[in-house]
Amino acid sequence: MKTILFFLLTSLLGNLLAQRAIDTIDTKQGRMIIYSDQSWKLIQDSSFDGVLNPAIHEIMSSKEIGGPYVMKWDDNDCYSRANDLTKMKDTVWLCLDGDSLGEFTMPIDGPVTSRYKYRNGKFHNGIDLDLVTGDTVVSAFDGVVRYARKNSGGYGNLVIIRHYNGLETYYAHLSKLLAFSGQKIKSGEVLGLGGNTGHSFGSHLHFEVRFYDSSMNPEELIDFKKKELKNTNLLLHKTMFRPGVTPSDQWKKKPNGSTEYVAKKYYKVRSGDTLSAIAERNRTSVNTLCRLNGLRTTSILQIGQNLRVK
Repeated sequence: MKTILFFLLTSLLGNLLAQRAIDTIDTKQGRMIIYSDQSWKLIQDSSFDGVLNPAIHEIMSSKEIGGPYVMKWDDNDCYSRANDLTKMKDTVWLCLDGDSLGEFTMPIDGPVTSRYKYRNGKFHNGIDLDLVTGDTVVSAFDGVVRYARKNSGGYGNLVIIRHYNGLETYYAHLSKLLAFSGQKIKSGEVLGLGGNTGHSFGSHLHFEVRFYDSSMNPEELIDFKKKELKNTNLLLHKTMFRPGVTPSDQWKKKPNGSTEYVAKKYYKVRSGDTLSAIAERNRTSVNTLCRLNGLRTTSILQIGQNLRVK
């Protein structure tokens, strides 16, 4: 009995000594503790609240925009499901890149295989890019990794990066994770290897763009053919967070069969306005107004409400 007890105590003591902290190293990602068994742990800044763009967060926290909207920092959950940006009361302007934000980089150099749309009775919240398992996947913008783990909800190995421009990007179905939560990452820096994990049929990258947990069409900001941003500036409106709104709404077919680009146009509702009056004033139809804004013909308009008319 004494021999068994001695063995247990010795094993327990050995394990404690094996995990003894022997050194600390200050890195760009934070302070790292090195243990005697050659393992390590990154100590997060306890004061960090997850906000990387205070100016945008101040806007999204105000009642004037329809908030306050939640911006959690959670490395165990994909999104909070607490925000409904279809109720935003005004347009929010984002600067996507620049001196303090870094430059944009395509996550993977592959063609689009599936777009942001309804697919098999379910909405596909991102865009799929073709790749070969093992291809390197990189961050689209500068930011901080919020989530990097195997996801049980279908994403497979998933990395989520929160960016200084106010957006978050999702990189799913990876074969290998090469980033960790809390890591500061630059645009173009490797975050993982492409794969076919989770609910996936064939190797590809499922790429999402989200703003305050709400998905939007990545093609609103990225030209996937030219592999570049469409514009440095991005104007976010509530209709962008309604499933089904795609950039194809901005292309008008001409009588000769060609298409022309139609810039988005908004109208602010005034006292006495009706859908039919707004449609007539902007040379459009009530059905088009309803489609672009997720409305019904019986919807009640609010003074000051922004409606997309083109």
